Amino acid sequence: MTDNTTNNQPHKRRVRYSGKYPKRFEEKYKELQPEKYADMAEHIKAKGGTPAGTHISICVKEILEFLDIKPGQQGLDATFGYGGHTEHMLGCLQGSGHICALDVDPIESEKSKARLRARGYGEDLLTVHLMNFADIDKIAAERGPFDFILADLGVSSMQIDNPERGFSFKVNGPLDLRLNPHKGKSAAERLQEVNFEELIGMLEENADEPYARQIASAVLNTRKKGLPLATTLDLKGVIEKALEKECVGLSVKDRKDLVKKSCQRTFQALRIDVNREFEVLYAFLEKLPGALKSGGRCAILTFHSGEDRLVKKAFKEGQREGLYADVARDVIRPSAEECVANPRARSTKMRWAIKA
Repeated sequence: MTDNTTNNQPHKRRVRYSGKYPKRFEEKYKELQPEKYADMAEHIKAKGGTPAGTHISICVKEILEFLDIKPGQQGLDATFGYGGHTEHMLGCLQGSGHICALDVDPIESEKSKARLRARGYGEDLLTVHLMNFADIDKIAAERGPFDFILADLGVSSMQIDNPERGFSFKVNGPLDLRLNPHKGKSAAERLQEVNFEELIGMLEENADEPYARQIASAVLNTRKKGLPLATTLDLKGVIEKALEKECVGLSVKDRKDLVKKSCQRTFQALRIDVNREFEVLYAFLEKLPGALKSGGRCAILTFHSGEDRLVKKAFKEGQREGLYADVARDVIRPSAEECVANPRARSTKMRWAIKA
């Protein structure tokens, strides 16, 4: 007689949502399975949205035109993410050559690797490394130098959309903001230890926040009173409180816009801090020329002025020192059509360099 205790588990129904459309991330099961529900995914994209748990790659046409990838070449995607750019670059190789992909997010990189493996890109064509792109010299010593390198410095949509990651102030979740949630201190932990002047500096330097002093004061007052500051909505509430005087006399729409923009900048500043993004970018840019072959090409996508300034300066200095034969004189931006189809592309700037 067989034991059926493990086979006769009660069927667990999928969580149903109220209303016509799902609102919570975990309820959007069709969006979270775009391979199975392709029509749903295309419907959302057609309306200018990004299906939950997915990511729409930016400036694909511009990147591929510049990198000019040939079959047989060796490349590096320094920020693997959802794997969209990687898949397009693999297509250019036509089954001959290799791409190394780096990412610090152990959760999403595994999903992306599995997705590309299922589409026929095996270990011979693609290797994925759980590695920060600040260590580009290590992967270059092992698999390089490379014919082409891409670095997309933006946060992936699947990280932003998942409330458990704490990247968005639009839904409640733990105030985390780490790209690798298993390493380092979360944003909530940083806010419990940072002092007044340090927090002002963080907000101004990482996000050009005009109300940095007011927000820093409100954060420290919240800490002093022992009030919660552990979730995304906790921090949003503190920012709203900090800007009360600035909102006097404004219309409802203008008040919402003011708070929204300060929330965006504050979350950006914290994310940069907890992931040490500027330090990591400095290291990457310093090691980048040594990872490229002579004539090798690199394209970098940035999403805020601080990143773009660093990339622009590094490329210009590299050209003066004879490390680069040519660099972008002006930024390349996504087309107006792409920005309509994907609003998250609006702040994107692309810069490039060619190794001497």
